[in-house]
Amino acid sequence: MHGSVRVLSTLALAGVVGALAERYRAKSGVRIDADFAPTVRLLERLKEGETADVLILTDEGLAGLISDGNVIPESRVDVARSWVGLAVAAGRPLPDISTEAALRATLLAARSVAYSRLGASGIFFAQLIAKMGIEKEINHRATVVPMGFTAERVVAGDADVAIQQLSELNQVKGIEIVGPLPKHLQTPAVFSAGRMAGSKQIAASDLLLTFLCSPEATPALLESGLERLGQTREERTSCRSD
Repeated sequence: MHGSVRVLSTLALAGVVGALAERYRAKSGVRIDADFAPTVRLLERLKEGETADVLILTDEGLAGLISDGNVIPESRVDVARSWVGLAVAAGRPLPDISTEAALRATLLAARSVAYSRLGASGIFFAQLIAKMGIEKEINHRATVVPMGFTAERVVAGDADVAIQQLSELNQVKGIEIVGPLPKHLQTPAVFSAGRMAGSKQIAASDLLLTFLCSPEATPALLESGLERLGQTREERTSCRSD
């Protein structure tokens, strides 16, 4: 194998792909050419005609592309899952988010809350504050980030707290992650990967998919704040092999 594998990936897996790129290259002789954006934006780009070899998206996003015939069903693997968390600037007191009432108080006390417009975490958070009945109060002074890492706005001083997937918060220096929002309020996002039907790098792409859900990738997933899945849809107990 030679050349490169073009990867379009959700921001939540940016740290993992970066951490594993050299090990994959040593194993395969193939370079990873990756671009990262929220799943919603990546789906728009694909609809506009952009192509890749491997896609790493939310489970729902990848499922839609499989249904449309754009991703090979048999190539699909569930790579990881992630919880939405909250972060503050380094050195600031850590607020209480252990219960729904505590989270509500923390959000209402914040000068501004930074969250994503397009990412899965931002869509979830918008729904959450609506359910909590504090949508107007939060959005009146929210710092809504079109794309990218919300915690950067905390570091810049634009917001007091940042909301995003834990793995995305982990990518930003100068913050402290308080933890996940109360887990009974959320369903973890599952991130899945698959090979595009038009890929010319079939062997290299399939090797990357296997590598992403292998035990060798587990430390990078955990360090990034993700939970390992490493199963196909059909087999939740073991990783797909070549």
